[in-house]
Amino acid sequence: MISKIKIIFIIILLLGLFWAVSFWAGLNSSIQKADEEIVFVIKSGQGVKTISHNLSEAELIKSENYFNAYIWFKNWGTKIQAGEYILNKNLSIKNIAKKMVTGETESDERVIKIIEGWDIKDMTEYFAKNNITDAERFEKLARQKISQCPAELCSSDFFKELSQGATLEGYLFPDTYRIFRDATTEDVIKKMLDTFDKKLTDQMLADIKKQNKTLSEIIILASIIEKEVPNPDDMKMIADIFYKRLDIKMALQSDATINFFTHKGTTRPSLEDLEIKNPYNTYRNPGLPPGPISSPGLSAIEAAVYPESNDYYYFLTTPEGKVIYSKTYDEHLQNKYKYY
Repeated sequence: MISKIKIIFIIILLLGLFWAVSFWAGLNSSIQKADEEIVFVIKSGQGVKTISHNLSEAELIKSENYFNAYIWFKNWGTKIQAGEYILNKNLSIKNIAKKMVTGETESDERVIKIIEGWDIKDMTEYFAKNNITDAERFEKLARQKISQCPAELCSSDFFKELSQGATLEGYLFPDTYRIFRDATTEDVIKKMLDTFDKKLTDQMLADIKKQNKTLSEIIILASIIEKEVPNPDDMKMIADIFYKRLDIKMALQSDATINFFTHKGTTRPSLEDLEIKNPYNTYRNPGLPPGPISSPGLSAIEAAVYPESNDYYYFLTTPEGKVIYSKTYDEHLQNKYKYY
């Protein structure tokens, strides 16, 4: 018979082997396979535990313990160098640690991430907070009328489709960008406008014209849809609902447009907010607002061009993020009572 000591020894050995395999796999695997770069900053004097925690918060590593253990095993605790790193989420813990010890900072470039649904105000605050470019100049250029926009910025073909009284609101495409550290404000804006131009295919432009719509109308509606729901399938459903409301001269009644001019960011505007006289108040004013309220992503733009036909006229979003559709106003009121 196998003695208890041997059994305990075997169990310990198996557990150790399991941990070693898990540890090796953890060190050599990445948090995701897709390419996604972010800027990660290590400040002078930060310890390993702080760095590993920040890496985890930035979703660059799966395990703080594995990172800490690896640094301890390699005796690199005092060798990690402060600086600004461009790290990819497809890097393993080993590769990330090596970059930090060798000081492989990207001194010539940095990554910026513009989020879908941001407006010019959001972008300006982001640039100012992260010291990316001249935020004040960015806002000035982005808010000026297209008729005053410098030719080197507003030279793309899609500008021919827009009113000269429009601004760049809605056309600064949200994406992850890699820019040079000495990039000018104009360089950043041009990159965002060029990306919008590339995303807007010739087929999409042709389909917009076939529908007797304008690019401006599409982007205005897409900007509202972007702020209303995050799911592409719901975006297409809501696009059709909004189009039906426009066809019958019914107010869009979008809470997102209220937040655009109140800047409150609440999920449900107050009754007082709904009564404010403002061209962007889609509760008081039927039809589309004067311009986009955000920079829509590709899914929202596609939803505005290719809506999914349905029988609904109303919708609401539950606190959990689920979209509830209604065919009649009475049904909509019942859903409001049920979910709020």
